[in-house]
Amino acid sequence: MTLIKSISGIRGTIGGAAGDGLTPLDIVKFTSAYGSWAVKRTGIKKIVLGRDARLSGSMVNNLVIGTLQGLGIDVIDLGLSTTPTVEVAVPDEKAAGGIILTASHNPKQWNALKLLNEKGEFISDIDGKEVLEIAENSDFIYADVNDLGKLINDDSYLQKHIDKVLALPLVDVAAIKKANFKVAIDCVNSTGGIFVPALLRALGVEVIHELYCEPDGHFPHNPEPLPENLVALSQEVLKTKSDLGIAVDPDVDRLCFVCEDGSMFGEEYTLVAVADYVLKNTKGNTVSNLSSTRALRDVTESAGGEYHAAAVGEVNVVNKMKEVNAIIGGEGNGGVIYPELHYGRDALVGIALFLTHLANYGKPVSVLRASYPSYFISKNKITLTPEMDIDALLLKVEEKYQKQPHSTIDGLKIEFDKEWVHLRKSNTEPIIRIYSEGNSETVADNLANKIITDIKEILQLT
Repeated sequence: MTLIKSISGIRGTIGGAAGDGLTPLDIVKFTSAYGSWAVKRTGIKKIVLGRDARLSGSMVNNLVIGTLQGLGIDVIDLGLSTTPTVEVAVPDEKAAGGIILTASHNPKQWNALKLLNEKGEFISDIDGKEVLEIAENSDFIYADVNDLGKLINDDSYLQKHIDKVLALPLVDVAAIKKANFKVAIDCVNSTGGIFVPALLRALGVEVIHELYCEPDGHFPHNPEPLPENLVALSQEVLKTKSDLGIAVDPDVDRLCFVCEDGSMFGEEYTLVAVADYVLKNTKGNTVSNLSSTRALRDVTESAGGEYHAAAVGEVNVVNKMKEVNAIIGGEGNGGVIYPELHYGRDALVGIALFLTHLANYGKPVSVLRASYPSYFISKNKITLTPEMDIDALLLKVEEKYQKQPHSTIDGLKIEFDKEWVHLRKSNTEPIIRIYSEGNSETVADNLANKIITDIKEILQLT
């Protein structure tokens, strides 16, 4: 059993002994800590709650509601929802924060409490540490019987979220309707099965071929929207002669597409395509994390904007976006952040902007994909002994390549013209993740292998 306590939330497998998995005791403890922190910070006794459709969702939801009420906090429960929908609801409800019950792309045995501040954004590193400290010290006091919180069930945010998307100036419903798209979707039997068809219908898409849209939490395949998990969607696109396929993860903050010929658009290129459309209509800057494709930088610079890289993690990307006043940003895992709506990854806004882009482009999805610079990312890792000083090792690699452009804001990223390699130590195990990118699979693999050889040579010398 696994329990991971991080600054962004509490994640674990269901069951086992307290402290070893995400057990009822752990759920109550960390909910108590977060609720106490949120009220102390804002003076507001109101929290928004939503969950994806995973099997443990109802159990976790009941525990969280009861705990928050026990703290004297009113709970606005959105029920089956999405991460971006809860993010939108928090400021609308003038709440102290929000909790999303989802383990995102993790398999069904996992669940998590994702924690938001009063802006509907993920809590910061400092705030996260404070919540963990409150939990560690059991520094919370529950309300007496006259001051218990109220429960308000609110199912209106599906429509409210969609209405906000439709109201965006760059979402052109008339153009999408006129394009008469046929769309196949894979919603992995989670809440995307409720939200994505509703959004598509609101956008004027009349032909929707639904795959795994029953929100019962029985994931039909690994829920991470990677090519190897989207074989059924690819076949559905071809069988139904759809114009494209759309896949989302269980909490609907990651998005990727399948081309009309069944090929993968590539999750790295979700943000590239949406940013291309936004940049064509709005001058400005973009941000992605250090492990995302260089194609976003190419598209941004060709549009006259400036590209900026952030450390890995949504909070870091959002902070950098605010710092450089970026008009679009996100992560290469299919996460689109469009500040015009809110500062959070949002598959729904990504779908609406992408379909508008495609409708205006007027050619098949595969042709749109071919119009972007073509890069390939190779993902590797090297396992070290637990006592190994990974920071010292990365320092030696940095010294070796000190004449190359490089960044140390998150591990070590080294650039070689239009190729790059990014080395990051894992927070949970003694490994270094090695991501590399080049204009072909071979180039990317060779670059990774070159760095791995360097690391092995350094280890032999020490």
